[in-house]
Amino acid sequence: MEEQRIALVTGGNKGIGLEIARQLAMVGVHAVIGARDDSRASTAVDDLSRQGLKVSFVHIDLEDLATVADAASQVRSRHGRLDILVNNAGIFRFSDAPPSRASIDAVRQVMEVNFIGALAVTQAMLPLLKEAPSARIVNVSSSLGSLALNGDPASAYYAQQFIGYNASKAALNMLTIQLNEELRETGIIVNSVSPGFVKTDLTGYGNMTPEEGARLPVRHALEGTESGSFFEPDGRTPW
Repeated sequence: MEEQRIALVTGGNKGIGLEIARQLAMVGVHAVIGARDDSRASTAVDDLSRQGLKVSFVHIDLEDLATVADAASQVRSRHGRLDILVNNAGIFRFSDAPPSRASIDAVRQVMEVNFIGALAVTQAMLPLLKEAPSARIVNVSSSLGSLALNGDPASAYYAQQFIGYNASKAALNMLTIQLNEELRETGIIVNSVSPGFVKTDLTGYGNMTPEEGARLPVRHALEGTESGSFFEPDGRTPW
């Protein structure tokens, strides 16, 4: 009998993250929800458990590296390995703006969570991923992190100037590229995924539901042999 796969989804207590956890659990993966809000995470676990899904929760705050280390210890003690890491947690600040007037505090916090936090989680979980037979890392990025699209006046993303958020997702994409090269000999698959324009608490508006937005990250968490690429629902996203 095949051993149940273990997945950690950061920011898994709401929005796209919750749907990623749900959809992974629906195909038999044990989904570990990583979140800083214990109350919302407990509610999410209770809701999914009532649906007969195998889920659990670890406290993890991407602005508190001690919680990241503790989360890795908990995953090791409970499961001994990690098959799937979905770096989904991210923030947006409405005081983010074009470079001339963006709040420096907002830019710093967005970079701290969206990039440095994802890097810290990845570093902490890598020993566990290396214990799995065919591990995968999915970095939930955004087309706003594409330098090509940001630099193309014909692109719908050209005018979306949020220097903190866009730069954080571009940095996350660089993490994907460098991890892919560093982990080439391990067989760990690493990709960036832009789920689309999803209406969540983070955006407040969009033309996709969280359920629809979760499908692409889940697909790359479960299948495919290509590594070191940037995908969106319509195909590839240029770096």
